[in-house]
Amino acid sequence: MIDGLLYVIPRGRHSYKDIFEQLDSHPEVKFVSLVGLDLGGHDTDEKIPVDRFKSDIKKYLAKGVQTDGSSVVLPKISELNDAKVDIIPDPSVNWFVDYNFDFTEGDPPVPVGTLRIPAFLVHNEDAHVGSREILRDTTRRFEDRVKTLVKEHPYVRSALGLKADAEISEIVLTAATELEFWVKTPEEKGDREQLSTSQELKEQYWQRTRGNVRTALEKTILLLDKYGFGVEMGHKEVGGIKAKLGDSGEYTHIMEQLEIDWIYDDALQAADNELFIKYIVKDVFREHGLEVTFMAKPIDGVAGNGEHTHLGVTAKLKGGKLVNLFASGDRKKDFLSPIGYGALMGLLKNYEVVAPFVAGTNDAMNRLKPGFEAPVCIVTSLGHNTESPSRNRTVLAGLVRDLDNPLSVRFELRSPCPKCNSYLVMAAAYLSMLDGIEAVLGAEKTGAELEQIISKRRGESAFYLETGRAYRSEEDVFEVYSPEEREELFGVAPITVWENITAFERYPDKLEVLKSGGILNDKLLDSYASATVTQWATELHNRLIPDAMDLVRGCVKCHTDDDGTDLDASLWTQIEDLRNYLGRDTIENKCLLTRVKKALNEGAYETASGLQIEMQRETQLLQDTYLEYKRNIL
Repeated sequence: MIDGLLYVIPRGRHSYKDIFEQLDSHPEVKFVSLVGLDLGGHDTDEKIPVDRFKSDIKKYLAKGVQTDGSSVVLPKISELNDAKVDIIPDPSVNWFVDYNFDFTEGDPPVPVGTLRIPAFLVHNEDAHVGSREILRDTTRRFEDRVKTLVKEHPYVRSALGLKADAEISEIVLTAATELEFWVKTPEEKGDREQLSTSQELKEQYWQRTRGNVRTALEKTILLLDKYGFGVEMGHKEVGGIKAKLGDSGEYTHIMEQLEIDWIYDDALQAADNELFIKYIVKDVFREHGLEVTFMAKPIDGVAGNGEHTHLGVTAKLKGGKLVNLFASGDRKKDFLSPIGYGALMGLLKNYEVVAPFVAGTNDAMNRLKPGFEAPVCIVTSLGHNTESPSRNRTVLAGLVRDLDNPLSVRFELRSPCPKCNSYLVMAAAYLSMLDGIEAVLGAEKTGAELEQIISKRRGESAFYLETGRAYRSEEDVFEVYSPEEREELFGVAPITVWENITAFERYPDKLEVLKSGGILNDKLLDSYASATVTQWATELHNRLIPDAMDLVRGCVKCHTDDDGTDLDASLWTQIEDLRNYLGRDTIENKCLLTRVKKALNEGAYETASGLQIEMQRETQLLQDTYLEYKRNIL
């Protein structure tokens, strides 16, 4: 069924003639959808009958379609009384066909398809306000500035191994993401203790897949290759427990973690690819009776889903040769070129204002806690020496390099998760990198000088970087340093969404870095912050607090006074105290959950954030104490 279908109309084939030829040759494509992406990371989807699209193709490609802007996440930009937003097609990227395998027509039957055309969101005909255009404009600014900087500071040519007369014709920002996800049979609720034990024993990591999980994974990989994504591999990740074989011969009680990786592309196309691939993964696994979640932390106490984001920069010379601008011309002498060091230093120095785009939800923040290799410290690792590239999985941004392949040199930002808005993450990361590159090349620092600077100790003053921080560690930062030492060396990590988003106010100088070039302007930043705070407060009030109350009510007494031990009685007293403190009001005192709701209702978000931290701590203590109590019940 998957052979002979139209999967992609590639960039470069978007003329009217090309579009007509491909749609006419594939009558299974029944609809067209223009896909804009708002600041919340939500994509639009409307079904335009393909014949209507073809009959007025010039209008659709030039003017797109109009949406009620109040229905997308653009607060403080598109309001109820000013809601005109146009969705304008982007001809510079691949257009993918989304097939509905539940709806087939013809003989032989083939699935009905929708051509999804990535698009831009335009408010009042001139303000580009979507996530895709922010990344597009970031790449343009980055490319223009780096071209100019290389011309103005020719010393960097020799550091890159370029001849003095080498001319750069094009600069491409390259990116790739690693997609992790949990898959399970519907209604399955895994035992956290079993999952944690399996994780500690590494019983699932890179193991052979079985049953319908194997079938769905293999079908997904084959289907993704039809689209030309260049899948490198799919495999089990660390999380999961062994499924059970039912009487019917089918596996049941499935709960495991998988990962799929594919090749890199330019930044905008890479983000588009990821968005579409997540739909394919969900659809194929659902066909096989399996639920997929891309949540960052779907199960507390067990490894979450990361989406390590790889960021690089390549120059194309006149004549066609490709040069990695992060790679040193002498890779046995220097870890990085001056441009590479500048990019890494810029990302680390300004990360506090990048973090709100990386983790703008309660779910994302739940993953970014010490343990499970969670990247909570603003620190990098280069390797123990230049000739033996190493990988430190405990740092925020790691250097990936291969001595035999200079084009592979890139940075791996380990904090993003599959639910984050990759367009805005990449845009913020590259704008931060550009700030460091401008500083380094402006001062004409060499690779040797920059290695010393980025390796400085806390308290040492150094060019560009902050005196009160350290920025490099080749050690396991969770094993070698205590929590207090980590905070002293690398800064205090935010715990709640509110703490994260208020970095925009607490670091005004760093925020100016994101605003350079007018891409992330005040209106867009205010809109994103407003959307993030609203989502955080709404979810906390309407979902997390009720969930906590369900936990409180679910911790019931399991022993009688005649049947229990003194330990049972002691533990139950602790549990009752916690239950009352969390969830039961008295005339004189309000419980913790009530106080969180009150603070949210009053807009006292600083107070609500502090109470949320206490709520997380107390509910975790309740869970742990109740688990200990139940273990002792016969």
